[in-house]
Amino acid sequence: MLTLILSALAALGLAWALAYHRAGALAWALALAAGSAALAWASPAPPAIGAAAWAITALFTALAVVRPVRRAVVTGPLFGVFKRVLPQMSQTEQEALDAGSVWWDADIFSGDPDWGKLLAFPVAKLTAEEQAFMDGPVEELCALLDDWDISHERMDLSPEAWRFIRERGFLGIIIPKAFGGLGFSAFAHSEIVTKISTRSGAAAVTVMVPNSLGPAELLIHYGTEAQKDHYLPRLARGQEIPCFALTNPEAGSDAASIPDFGIVCRGTHEGRETLGIRLTWEKRYITLAPVATLLGLAFKLYDPERLLGGEEDIGITLALVPTSHPGVNTGRRHNPLGSAFMNGPTTGQDVFIPIDWVIGGEKQVGNGWRMLMECLAAGRSISLPSLSMAAGKIGTRVTGAYARVRSQFKTPIGRFEGIEEPLARIGGSTYLMDGMRRLTMAALDMGEKPSVISAICKYHMTERMRSILNDAMDVHGGKGICLGPNNYLGRAYQTVPIAITVEGANILTRSLIIFGQGAIRCHPWVLKEIRAAGANDLRAFDEALWGHVAFTVSNGARALWLGLTGGKGLSVPGSPRTRRYLQILTRFASAYALLADMSMFVIGGSLKRREMLSARLGDILSYLYMMSATVKRFHDDGCPEEDVPLLTWALYDSSFKLQVAMDGVLANFPSRPVAWVLRRLAFPKGLTLTAPHDRWASRVARLLIEPGPVRDRLTAGIYLPRTEEEIVGRLELAMQAVIEAEPLEAKMRAAQKEGRLPQRTLAERREAAVQAGILTPAELAHLVRTDRLKRGVIMVDDFPNDQSRSKREEAPWPRAASM
Repeated sequence: MLTLILSALAALGLAWALAYHRAGALAWALALAAGSAALAWASPAPPAIGAAAWAITALFTALAVVRPVRRAVVTGPLFGVFKRVLPQMSQTEQEALDAGSVWWDADIFSGDPDWGKLLAFPVAKLTAEEQAFMDGPVEELCALLDDWDISHERMDLSPEAWRFIRERGFLGIIIPKAFGGLGFSAFAHSEIVTKISTRSGAAAVTVMVPNSLGPAELLIHYGTEAQKDHYLPRLARGQEIPCFALTNPEAGSDAASIPDFGIVCRGTHEGRETLGIRLTWEKRYITLAPVATLLGLAFKLYDPERLLGGEEDIGITLALVPTSHPGVNTGRRHNPLGSAFMNGPTTGQDVFIPIDWVIGGEKQVGNGWRMLMECLAAGRSISLPSLSMAAGKIGTRVTGAYARVRSQFKTPIGRFEGIEEPLARIGGSTYLMDGMRRLTMAALDMGEKPSVISAICKYHMTERMRSILNDAMDVHGGKGICLGPNNYLGRAYQTVPIAITVEGANILTRSLIIFGQGAIRCHPWVLKEIRAAGANDLRAFDEALWGHVAFTVSNGARALWLGLTGGKGLSVPGSPRTRRYLQILTRFASAYALLADMSMFVIGGSLKRREMLSARLGDILSYLYMMSATVKRFHDDGCPEEDVPLLTWALYDSSFKLQVAMDGVLANFPSRPVAWVLRRLAFPKGLTLTAPHDRWASRVARLLIEPGPVRDRLTAGIYLPRTEEEIVGRLELAMQAVIEAEPLEAKMRAAQKEGRLPQRTLAERREAAVQAGILTPAELAHLVRTDRLKRGVIMVDDFPNDQSRSKREEAPWPRAASM
């Protein structure tokens, strides 16, 4: 009996080892044969058991190794069931699914990421030409911008700023040099937008939109040679201001259902009869529309007379229409939360355009949705993530400085634990966000178009921006809530919901896109199964199905072992500071792959309607990506020891939230027996990860309130004025002055405690300190300067009582509170 028990345990151990290492069917068959032989050798085993073991071995070998038998007996019937239950996918869904590429997200979905590959990816860097542009024109543009003047007085950029943007190539960042553009990398594009955003959000949007999803990018990828030759040089030189119109009042997040339409017909253009399209549209929320000269337009195209020789319902099509064209209505503005960037509606009714105004010409009619999805796969990871990165960097810089300058109870507020907590969230989130941005830009510059990763970046970076600005406003208190020339946070805080809403509303992105696309695109087998079913290819389906089964079994074995060990013992590359985190990431990648598989298997096609579950599954994938990027960032920076508090806080925070998301999936899983099994595999020892310890929060906070290389690295790339006349420059000078004044104030307090100074006013005590030799005249002068700088920082603006437009014309500039 003991021999049988030992044999059974040995068989279980062997099965686990084969599953863990993802052994093939032949290895399993050989193992079964060896097990059957061992069972027959064990004398206590009844002959019937031995015979049964050999029968199982033979059956497994026939079905798993002999593929024609497997296809006929097992896969064939399953193939028919799969095709019947597979939800039908619309053309627009298919095009969205096919858009872009998979990259590191596929490694995460594999359950066994190749960390050596991650660490070997190129580092995102600027070329010498790009750096010169950052140091020259970008700095010059930032110096031209006055955000209070833009957002309060003009509700627009100044004419000088507009001229500079157009003449210095800011509208042609992505346009190739052959067409007169700058032809910069994705990383340079992001750096430019980030720096400008730290000065003026309206200016950043003005630069960002022409270089994002719009006419230039669409022309580069899909335009005819004639369209490229005509428009790209004009766009690069700023002779054309582009906008792109997609959103209709009846179709927001469901953009594929836009009611705007065009009818193929014959009409007259420039005095000649020509084949064209008669367009009717109503668009809103279109950035730059009020000032645009070139309108990119998305609409559904119909050909009732079949003049193009194909179907009547052609599909979504894109066209370029000059705004000066008869019937095009632009010029009116929306007011998006008081932000000054140009945004407004555009309409047109029965506007005739020639067919060659379709982007890509006649051969691209009906391909508009695919074109948009492919461009969005890359663009969504640059624009709003760069704006969010700017909020993180400038929020880190000014909040840390303010927490050092502002004192209460004779102590800088940054030294109170209540302030250290939000400071840690600000600093740790900024560190993580920049890692994610840099890794994603490196992917784009390698030629990838990672659609799932772009959705992760858009959602999580804008949400972290919201968190950072909330915390920054809390730390600043009254300083943050009073708008005026001396407020450097208010406008950014005001406009956060805009970034949350556009380019795929965050609720939609989290609930439907991240996991909805990721589960199919990034999974090693699911898309192959779907495509095999669509092509009615039994052979391909057979390979994908059984590969999928082996993948799931393997991840179950891996999840259990790595959950028991916490990933300890795994061989991972990199710095000793990051190896433990990579082990944890490997553990959760395996558990996630198992959980995603079982969710699709148990819930099936209705999973996309279980949006809360889908959102949590997307959160897990997102945290795995963000943590990977943070580790990569630490290595790219040379593993600086002084950055360890930032690394530790960011990874502890993310891993804890990942655990919470996974627990949430299991707690709400519809099949409770399956959930019970999955929980034992994923969390065999329970929920063991914790949020960042308070000591790490304190260390991160100290890095933010102390000048030094860590603070400079964390906020690199912002526009940083150096003069006292600029409020951010004044804050920097005040922080340095306060630090230099601290030992002087300590001498004063010690002398007063000893009774060497009179209990009079501060000015009298200081004069007495000079007379007593406690302070030198130069030190006294420094204390006086420090007081002036501190007051200049903490004071807020006030205005005349009547702030109506008519009164503001009499006194257009508010006076700063006296200092």
